[in-house]
Amino acid sequence: MPRTVSRVKHFVLQEKRQPMEAIRIELLAKEIEERRAGMGIREAAKLVGVSPATLSRVENQKIPDLETFSKICKWLGRDPALFLGLPTQQRATAPTALVHFKKGAAIEKDSAKALGEMILAVQQALLEEELEG
Repeated sequence: MPRTVSRVKHFVLQEKRQPMEAIRIELLAKEIEERRAGMGIREAAKLVGVSPATLSRVENQKIPDLETFSKICKWLGRDPALFLGLPTQQRATAPTALVHFKKGAAIEKDSAKALGEMILAVQQALLEEELEG
């Protein structure tokens, strides 16, 4: 087996042995606390979609179940990978929709502008949906 493959295999095996406790619970708890600054635990829990007791436990650095973790990350607007110690999937640039009309086509300037704005609004909605899901 080539030396490089052996090193990669060793690294992968070590990665698999890492305990799930690698979740950065302190960071998650801190972000919850910062996000709800001045907001009561009941109000924040309602926005998250969990019970006040559950949100309080996570804020006190208890590891949440997967569904709760997902809801909290969505509420914080954060990539779960950040709290799991995984590389985050950041896009260098968001894909953009381009609108082009032929010169002299039978479309009014205002209509073309409105159509372009609608296409861009749909693109933004799709991006937001992708981030939520």
